[in-house]
Amino acid sequence: MTKLKHPSFYLPFALLLSTPAWAAQNGTMMQYFHWYTPNDGTLWTQVEHNAQALSENGITALWLPPAYKGAGGINDVGYGVYDMYDLGEFAQKDTVRTKYGTKDQYLSAIEAAHKHNIQVYGDVVFNHRGGADGKSWVDTKRVDWNNRNVELGDKWIEAWVEFNFPGRNDKYSDFHWTWYHFDGVDWDDAGKEKAIFKFKGEGKAWDWEVSSEKGNYDYLMYADLDMDHPEVKQELKDWGEWYLKMTAVDGFRMDAVKHIKYQYLQEWIEYLRTKTGKELFTVGEYWNYDVNNLHNFISKTSGSMSLFDAPLHMNFYRASRSGGSFDMRTIMDGTLMKDNPVKAVTLVENHDTQPLQALESPVDWWFKPLAYAFILLREEGYPTIFYADYYGAQYSDKGHHINMAKVPYLEQLVRLRKDYAYGKQHSYLDHWDIIGWTREGNTEHPNSLAVIMSDGPGGKKWMYTGSPSTRYTDQLGIRSEDVWTDANGWAEFPVNGGSVSVWVSQK
Repeated sequence: MTKLKHPSFYLPFALLLSTPAWAAQNGTMMQYFHWYTPNDGTLWTQVEHNAQALSENGITALWLPPAYKGAGGINDVGYGVYDMYDLGEFAQKDTVRTKYGTKDQYLSAIEAAHKHNIQVYGDVVFNHRGGADGKSWVDTKRVDWNNRNVELGDKWIEAWVEFNFPGRNDKYSDFHWTWYHFDGVDWDDAGKEKAIFKFKGEGKAWDWEVSSEKGNYDYLMYADLDMDHPEVKQELKDWGEWYLKMTAVDGFRMDAVKHIKYQYLQEWIEYLRTKTGKELFTVGEYWNYDVNNLHNFISKTSGSMSLFDAPLHMNFYRASRSGGSFDMRTIMDGTLMKDNPVKAVTLVENHDTQPLQALESPVDWWFKPLAYAFILLREEGYPTIFYADYYGAQYSDKGHHINMAKVPYLEQLVRLRKDYAYGKQHSYLDHWDIIGWTREGNTEHPNSLAVIMSDGPGGKKWMYTGSPSTRYTDQLGIRSEDVWTDANGWAEFPVNGGSVSVWVSQK
């Protein structure tokens, strides 16, 4: 066994030596949706139309939203999953298409992405099912909302737990879900009571290991899947094989992994990798700002999947809200990007952190170019850019109208990653306000690059580039002067206040 940088966990040696495909090609993922994507059924068509331009600019993978029928029909973002075999093909929940389009449009979008050398990651929601077709009487224990290990009394409830999918009529799968496939629900339809009810019966208990938040965070919403039940475990594997064969996606984004039995997540993805012989890159959403919890998950699942670097997002958020008083030397502290960069999927924003969402923590607009430069132009982590930051978005909710403007320079930064962010890295994260780094380039990409940013008044920084007596220009066009390195390859690179500049050698 080989020890990683973080002292509390270990991974098999083979996992540490392997180079992920995304790292080998300077991969950049795009989350191709946001929470308020219009429910007009055009998203899959947009993917097909934009695939070539995205590929040419440097996007190598698309994380697409859940493609299957949700409990809310065309209004469901996809996380209220009803029928995972209905990719917009059957008349269920008052619609054939999903929010994003039809099955045929989805498959065409994936085909177009592949044609332009873009991988596609499917969004997989295993934690729960919603929109049941029928009810059953279930013997339960009511538990405390804030500590699900505290039982408050017995109660027979009428629970929405029967899933027969009459609109699909057993096409693709004849598996029907019933009460014993679940651990609990949060609604008694007979008593019209909102509470968390844990099911009683042989083998029934909250799954473990899951997050220890709220005592045991197995239960999140709707009807919670019992990941100890053998029929559930096999059905999810069967669905995974079907989904891969039907769609030819290249990997997965796994939703809400801190609520799902860690061991089963590893079992599921390793089963599919063995069956297909493919890498099937997989990233989990474990939304917690304590990096130790992320380390624990990676360790307990033997490094079988990457995780979104939620602590890094929070560092960006705090830096952007600190009025220039954030210590930029600490921007990577307590992050996966620093501790385990091979397993870190870095991000600035996503659909949960955007304005008006439950985890609302939007990085201030002025700081986003700095944050994106940080994840796109450094060597650590697999960067993800957000649809609403790339294209812009307007939406209304909860009495508010939000206008998310396109992030300045984001398209250029993606392209700069593709063209210049290669070779040995020299970091200068050594000043309260001004930080920077350089990349020396490599044989295939010989230009060197220097990045400098400031959350304060701006200034200059001496950095080594590996390119002596060489002229540099700011590829973002923010600074107009030339910078020349000395005979040893050093130069003083300038930056404006609250800004970022990306200097590239001119061979």
